[in-house]
Amino acid sequence: MHLDLNLLTVLDALLEEGSVLGAAERLRLSSPAVSRSLGRIRRLTGDDILVRTGRTMTPTPYALAVRERVGDLVRQAQEVLAPSRELDLAGLDRTFTLQCHDALATALAPPLLSTISELAPGVRLRFLAEPASDNDDLRHGRIDLAIGATAPDLPEFHSETLGHDQVVAILRHDHPCAGRLDLTAYAAQPHILVSRRGRLTDPVDDLLATHGLHRRVLASVSTAASAMLIVSRTDAVLTAPEATWRPLIETFGLRTEPLPFPAPAPPMISSWHQRYETDPAHIWLRTQVRKAAAGSLVADR
Repeated sequence: MHLDLNLLTVLDALLEEGSVLGAAERLRLSSPAVSRSLGRIRRLTGDDILVRTGRTMTPTPYALAVRERVGDLVRQAQEVLAPSRELDLAGLDRTFTLQCHDALATALAPPLLSTISELAPGVRLRFLAEPASDNDDLRHGRIDLAIGATAPDLPEFHSETLGHDQVVAILRHDHPCAGRLDLTAYAAQPHILVSRRGRLTDPVDDLLATHGLHRRVLASVSTAASAMLIVSRTDAVLTAPEATWRPLIETFGLRTEPLPFPAPAPPMISSWHQRYETDPAHIWLRTQVRKAAAGSLVADR
């Protein structure tokens, strides 16, 4: 059966107004159009719906029996097709999954959780580490936001740049080169890299090569905390974004030095699937992430 659901709207108006003319005025249709719809409803239901009694029309027992159900169906359809954009934060019960580098999670989590605890106590956050290889988690809805230095380039994804960070050298406070880390001294130090894929080189090596220099990379590790622990107990130097890594730098009692060469300021980019573009709760989440980044992490350049 091919149902025309517009007939429910007409039926609801007929049962509320009790006449073809009243229903036509309510729906802003012509009386003949409503009369034709009433004829179709009668054929579908096998019931007269409204019958003339003198100068008025009276609903049949069947019409009286379904009137409330018809009204409920029409209201439910309106809610589906025109959902409310208002968000009840106090009653919001939802888990959001964010995927980002663990250093970024360390920086973002405190301000985010503070806001959520105050405004939306029913919301929970799940922070996942960046995967070692590309996957479809964002596409399939397994994560709500991916935050990193790059954005998906397919039209089904939306992104915004939250800001940019400044890359610095991170070393222990009593490092032999503290306060005098020139280009030659920087290249001569042992280095630690953080790589989810276990890489032992990064763009810094290309920059040093333009100056005819080469650095010695001791190891690559997969987490920021591992890198910080190594730096705190050795002469190794870590090159990383300052604002993003600031909570860990302070926790491990480390210091930062400006790089002795110009380096690009890496962006912080938040990406999500288009299915969430107009979702009020997801919009709120993106706003809170943006505020956390702007307030405690980066200043856009």
